[in-house]
Amino acid sequence: MRNAKRICALLLTACMILPMAACGKAKTEASPAASAAASDSATVTVTDHNGNQVTVPKNAKRIVVCDIYPLPSVLSVFFDSADRIVGMPDVSMSAAKSGLLGQLYPNILKAETGFIKGTEVNTEELMKLKPDVVFYSASSPAIGEQLKAAGVPAIAISASKWNYDCVETLNQWIALLGQIFPENDKTQVVQDYSEKVMKRISDKTSTLTDEQKKRVFFLFKYDDTTISTSGEHFFGNWWAESVGAVNVAKELTTDNAAPVTMEQIYSWNPEMIFVTNFTKAQPDDLYNNTIGANDWSAVNAVKNKQVYKMPLGMYRSYTPGADTPVTLLWMAKTVYPDLFSDVDITKETKDYYKAVFGITLTDEQANSIFKPVSAAANGF
Repeated sequence: MRNAKRICALLLTACMILPMAACGKAKTEASPAASAAASDSATVTVTDHNGNQVTVPKNAKRIVVCDIYPLPSVLSVFFDSADRIVGMPDVSMSAAKSGLLGQLYPNILKAETGFIKGTEVNTEELMKLKPDVVFYSASSPAIGEQLKAAGVPAIAISASKWNYDCVETLNQWIALLGQIFPENDKTQVVQDYSEKVMKRISDKTSTLTDEQKKRVFFLFKYDDTTISTSGEHFFGNWWAESVGAVNVAKELTTDNAAPVTMEQIYSWNPEMIFVTNFTKAQPDDLYNNTIGANDWSAVNAVKNKQVYKMPLGMYRSYTPGADTPVTLLWMAKTVYPDLFSDVDITKETKDYYKAVFGITLTDEQANSIFKPVSAAANGF
């Protein structure tokens, strides 16, 4: 399924989405002697997303990921292999089992998950994995302190530092990984690919008037007792604006997921609803009111059968990840089918995976990305 050139094309993807300007490359060149010394060093020191300076083995072979859930998929793409990932959260594992990640990199399914529950890390269990480096969410500094006390190199990765811009966030992730593993740092091609996709979309949506812009709602989580969405400070708002739509819940200023009521949704009356893979809900659950006691029948998106489940390829596409360019095209075509009638999403997906990952997908595999199963939300 993979061609011999995949290593090169692959890492492009990991970098996938982003303007490399934010990488923070030094402008001055090191002297030959300094460069030789750096090459001979067995470690590398980097500044993580919380500003900590962390020294890690230069060729770390055993990697553990704590509570930064998309990262195992990004690392797999970065290395074109999941062999180094020895531990990750169960919610990352459920996505791997439900999407393409487990199919394309089956060794990811061997990673241990019992060392962490939510943000509670069992240090004893984690140390049994003999990690060379551990990645954790920048929003969980206590985990960093816990790992530091255990003598483990721990690197904070942020999902929110760049205002939930999926392209820029992934760019920063890959930039940091590239510093740690410079032999795998191939960002430029992926950056170019992502910029091309974004320009392709903006060229067609930038002239839309306010009246022409579709009003969309993101159903982040939904069960018998909870409805949450994306306000201004969460990924949904970026997705909406990136495809020329309006996030009806933008007025909400809650960071991360924002709880809402059906009354608020009635007042917004969105034209389209996008359901994430952080909830087991499917479009039919809204069409048939099968979850809780809520009645969605008066909402325009439901009346007009304009409810869509977001894609799941390498990971849940609502967050930054390897599938961001494809998800952007899918969402643009879904929101504005007439503007993007030239987009054959199956072909675009296969072409993208071939060009960036070096992977030849079947039509069935490509289409499965856009028909994710409810089990992808296991663990939430």
